[in-house]
Amino acid sequence: MSFCFNFDVPTQSTNPDDVDDNKLRNGKKYNPSNYMEDVAKPAEPVKEAKEHLPPSDTHFLLRDAVTETVTIGTLPPLHFLNETIFERTAAEREDEEKILSRTAEQRSDLISGLYEGGLKVWECTYDLLERLENAGETFGGKAVLDLGCGAGLLGILALQRGARQIHFQDYNSTVIEQLTVPNVILNCQEDDEIDNEEDKEGSGMGKVQEEDSCKEKERIRAADLSQHHSLDKCRFFSGDWSTFLAFLKKEDPLLKYNIIFTSETIYNPAYYPALHETLHELLAPGGLVYLATKSHYFGVGGGLHLFETFVEQRGIFSVDHLWDGEEGLQRHVVVLRFRKAKSL
Repeated sequence: MSFCFNFDVPTQSTNPDDVDDNKLRNGKKYNPSNYMEDVAKPAEPVKEAKEHLPPSDTHFLLRDAVTETVTIGTLPPLHFLNETIFERTAAEREDEEKILSRTAEQRSDLISGLYEGGLKVWECTYDLLERLENAGETFGGKAVLDLGCGAGLLGILALQRGARQIHFQDYNSTVIEQLTVPNVILNCQEDDEIDNEEDKEGSGMGKVQEEDSCKEKERIRAADLSQHHSLDKCRFFSGDWSTFLAFLKKEDPLLKYNIIFTSETIYNPAYYPALHETLHELLAPGGLVYLATKSHYFGVGGGLHLFETFVEQRGIFSVDHLWDGEEGLQRHVVVLRFRKAKSL
């Protein structure tokens, strides 16, 4: 699977992996701690958080949809809208943020402060799905957060495998409304069709099902999926991490998540403080953060080494490597968990 970045952000060429401790950077001796202090300044909140409710009539979201399906091992098939549909239909879609037109004009996968790449399914998401398949995680009865969700494939997997609550968050409201919510509905629709077939087979109605399958599928597509029991488990949010956290903290009690997924979200060191605080505040005791990432993000400066340094300095989480890819631009899946209190 090929990969390249096309980010419209100020160039940052610094990579700690390329500089040893005895070399100079900008006339100063390089020190990871000093570098993090200089680079990882807390980013000012730039987008207020809000919650998005699925529309009561949802079938129009999938009208003329071009879909893809990813199947990994024993995992259930995951369906999602192909990103090319947004290029072709940008003028017809609701897009107050203007990200559909801007990304098409600038041919950019990320426009800092405007669009954070959520319309694209990045390859580290597939890496994490493969690791989850290997681990056999079922998510039964757990609360799950898909942080920086984009297409929402990780949260959708948790939904299909028994999670009791799944919350999806992305920076852009357009991504949530035009991609995440439709993808969840698309997969709920698939579950409806499967359940319906199983019910009829169990009632000795297999032949009737075959004869009426086309009519039944049309009925399901026209159904009010906002009332679907799986969709009832989901909530959808947009906004930057600082305002998202503040939004959730208004709720009493504050929900803590047993599992937090976050994929390809550590590309910009300026976002590390907000990300770390969000993970710290929202992860339940004994919970796990699954992070999928690349070693380094050229053009934006972040990467796993910098983030591990940042996390180590704060002393809240331990970081364990679940998988390290060796080919091409190295990719990783790591797990964060709260450090155990030191015994006195």
